[in-house]
Amino acid sequence: MNTHLYLLLLAAGVSAASQTSSMAELLTLLQQMWEVMARDSQNLRIETPDNINDVNCISTIFEGTEQLKTNPAMKKFSAFFQKFERLKQFLTPSLAKEVECDTERRNAVIFIGKLMTFIRKTLKTRR
Repeated sequence: MNTHLYLLLLAAGVSAASQTSSMAELLTLLQQMWEVMARDSQNLRIETPDNINDVNCISTIFEGTEQLKTNPAMKKFSAFFQKFERLKQFLTPSLAKEVECDTERRNAVIFIGKLMTFIRKTLKTRR
């Protein structure tokens, strides 16, 4: 299953962005989002995959990102959500029908950390 995910991420990484700098920008914006959410007192909880390497959890990552996008504190990060949407468009057609994904409702900071891991893995497969 992990091999399938890495091949999927490799295909997406090649297609999603023409330059590594786009992925680096995503990570920089995510780091800033993490800092904002760490100070946020709302304690937003997002369904978070237990295993970020599980190919069955990619749609859960997308759903969590959409939930994060609706948070008022995230309005200033519209550039991230636009760039992530492009990545999502390239990943979505490659997805097979997903089965169950083990998740847990976690703090938004933890979700953002897992999202950073997901993007880093995508970046590594592009190299």
